[in-house]
Amino acid sequence: MILGRESELNYLNMHFDHGDSRIMVVYGEKNVGKTALLHQFVRDKSSYYYCAKYVSAREQRYQWGEELKKQGIRLSKYPEFTDIFKALLGKENEKKVIIIDEFQYIVKAGTEFMKQLIGFVHEIQAFQQVMVILCSSSIGWVENNMVTKIGEAAYELSGLLKIRELGFDIVRDFFTGFSMEQSIEAYAILGGMPGLFKQFDDKISIKENICRYILSRNAFLYEEGQRIVAQELREMGVYNTILASLASGRHKLNDLYLHTEFSRAKISVYLKNLMELELVEKVFSYDTEGKANTQKGVYRISNHFVHFYFTYIYPNLSSLEQMEPLEFYNCCIEPSFKYYVAEYFKCVCKQYIEKWNRWGKLPFEIEKTGEWVGKFGTIDVIAQNEDGRTIAGICNWDNPMMRYDDYEWLLFCLKKAKLSVDYIYLFSANRFDEKLRLESAVKQDLKLISLDEM
Repeated sequence: MILGRESELNYLNMHFDHGDSRIMVVYGEKNVGKTALLHQFVRDKSSYYYCAKYVSAREQRYQWGEELKKQGIRLSKYPEFTDIFKALLGKENEKKVIIIDEFQYIVKAGTEFMKQLIGFVHEIQAFQQVMVILCSSSIGWVENNMVTKIGEAAYELSGLLKIRELGFDIVRDFFTGFSMEQSIEAYAILGGMPGLFKQFDDKISIKENICRYILSRNAFLYEEGQRIVAQELREMGVYNTILASLASGRHKLNDLYLHTEFSRAKISVYLKNLMELELVEKVFSYDTEGKANTQKGVYRISNHFVHFYFTYIYPNLSSLEQMEPLEFYNCCIEPSFKYYVAEYFKCVCKQYIEKWNRWGKLPFEIEKTGEWVGKFGTIDVIAQNEDGRTIAGICNWDNPMMRYDDYEWLLFCLKKAKLSVDYIYLFSANRFDEKLRLESAVKQDLKLISLDEM
């Protein structure tokens, strides 16, 4: 059983168990675990898998026919898609699952694929059922262009399933040999992408993993950051410039404009494309009365590994070519790595708030969570219920101790946000100072949470 995909498996099985044929679309980012999920789904079912190539429709049919020939199925040199589908059917009355991965390559090449697929499903419906799963790692295309491209064929789709990034809990479960601190560091680098998990070894340190599996020239992850970006985008010079600028701390449109000298309109278009691919996100501050003190239009790299790549690898490629992995790590990564991980520790803390809410372990049930991004400071976690009762918190990862001054700074930010809170949660990877401990002992609404309590 793969970790963290029970609801997705249940959804697919629900459609499989329906008494008719189905055409489904399953999509999600590269490395998010779509193929592993589908392999798990068909483990006890009659199935067939084909990965489409980025070629013309005629060449696609030829390549597909050649693959079938190797499996003992002989067709004409350039078979019609209908002939291919019919050749894939198994025993009569046995429901077959046909998975076509990266199907967007076929659809982009012409209209006959969807027409023939739908005609095939209708033709066999009287005597045999089939479940066709069209799989894609092109999120932007599926969500913004697919319906326009396939036209009325969209009405024949039985469902769309988006495979999303897994949460930190699954990272923790997968890397059983890592400490809590190491799991958070791994999450900061790999995100919730199961396709990347297998590249790390939880029997060695994070430092050794980075040196061995990212910085070594023959490692799979050595150029993966660039491959993820280049998979769906052209004009890589522009995208690399914007991503490198974001990774260096230029999060506002005006900052990007001043640094790159691209027009604001151009930057906005390219940011939109990056957001459609879920490589970048626009951060919206939690809506409070203190709007005048809120930063607007803040952008961040949302894909963890792409962020790591453009923070450490891309700006230091010359050094990487000249240095051994350990030397590069000590020189280019170690000095700021704690600061880098600190941003993702905030994500972990927010996920724990949401988990405790599901488990009924909060003082009240919350409806929404977020963060407040102010001009002078940030409130890392805000959680509210429908009546406006509020939990607010900050997270300390990189400082050796969370101090009473940090608590006072949070109170200052709450005042700027014009936010009244019922409980304050202070998360720290390290110790709390004595004054904070005394304060929490007398204040029931102040909670101090360390790593071993998460």
